[in-house]
Amino acid sequence: MSTVEMEVFSNAQLIILTILMFIGGEVFTSMFGLQLWKFKLKLLTKEKVASASSDISPSSTPTNNIVFDHVELGSLASKPEFQDGESLKFNSIKFLGCVVLGYLLVIHGLGVIMVSLYLAVISSARNVLKNKGLNMHTFSFFTTVSTFSSCGFVPTNENMMVFSKNSGLLLILIPQVLLGNTLLPSCLRFSIWVLGKIFKKKEYLCNYLLKNTRKLGFLHLLPSLHSSLLVVTVFGFIMVQLVAFLSLEWSSDSLSGLNSYQKIIGALFQSVNSRHTGETIVDLSIISPAILVLFVVMMYLPPYTSFLPIKDDDQNPLQPHERRKTRRGKVVENLIFSQLSYLAIFIVLVCIIERKQMKEDPLNFNVLNIVIEVISAYGNVGFTTGYSCKRQIHPNGDCQDKWYGFSGRWSDQGKLVLIAVMLFGRLKKFNMDGGRAWKLL
Repeated sequence: MSTVEMEVFSNAQLIILTILMFIGGEVFTSMFGLQLWKFKLKLLTKEKVASASSDISPSSTPTNNIVFDHVELGSLASKPEFQDGESLKFNSIKFLGCVVLGYLLVIHGLGVIMVSLYLAVISSARNVLKNKGLNMHTFSFFTTVSTFSSCGFVPTNENMMVFSKNSGLLLILIPQVLLGNTLLPSCLRFSIWVLGKIFKKKEYLCNYLLKNTRKLGFLHLLPSLHSSLLVVTVFGFIMVQLVAFLSLEWSSDSLSGLNSYQKIIGALFQSVNSRHTGETIVDLSIISPAILVLFVVMMYLPPYTSFLPIKDDDQNPLQPHERRKTRRGKVVENLIFSQLSYLAIFIVLVCIIERKQMKEDPLNFNVLNIVIEVISAYGNVGFTTGYSCKRQIHPNGDCQDKWYGFSGRWSDQGKLVLIAVMLFGRLKKFNMDGGRAWKLL
């Protein structure tokens, strides 16, 4: 969510932002979790290997130092007699880290190449960058990283509106949106399955990863049924939005100037981005309120939301044991609200802080626009209705329209609340079970 125009950044600053978006992306940060987990399992594996080594040659004292050597550990832990328990899990986590790294590099590499080739071939898209003084290679890297990491930033002030007629570019970015967010678990699982078929020596590790997803507990690797239904759910949501958007906006001003093919691709791009990435080809302030409400629902949903009609009794075998909590733990758990409750509190706070603006400028500072901004921040999407001087009831001669988000016109206190909402949304996975103490009958 931007509060300044993107074109004020120099080429060097865009490169720095690209690096920050890359290392702050969900896929990249998940690799750090894998490294920490691997380090913990490595210590456990060392103890097992040292114990096994002492059984083989108990009188050989100098070998104790060799056992703890990294190379020796890797060679011993890879033998079949050590491929059980924590040793097998250690090798699997190590292999999973390599798969995630490869997935990250391959998708980014293909994305940058395809965007660069499109800009090199299509003069209309290249001329947009030329007129704005943007470097083509910087734009390719920046947009690819931003799209995959679900940041939604584009080096142009108008986001993707200036490329609304470049359907080829939109089609290139759509897979980046899905592969980096909502379809990440399914694509990661498919990648592991393919690698197991290609590299027979790693097949046992691939099978272990695919069959023990719950035991591993890696957020981005889901069981087979969940991964399959996730694909169905994601495309189901996209189709619902696509049909609704085309039905209500086909002849509206938001899609004016586009032919039928461009309208369909543009609506598809908008529907895909509504879940998390937040890149847009239309001015959200002029589209139908019904579509805005639909977008609010889509932005609220977590990325891996899926329809699971079948209840697996073995989903959490430790659940009965884990439910035995102390009295203090139960009190804390009962005080935790649901995600929706916290969002309602944040919206109320913003309305209180911006009450003067809501009274003097009700067409811009209305409740729906505030709700969209807060839910967009919570979902780390970046959709915004913006601010228009033309909608002011009491025109201000000093008012200038700027190409940045609606929150750019908020007070400092309102922006601080929105920052808290963004952080809360990024960490929402740690509080998905909140509010269970409230029973709605």
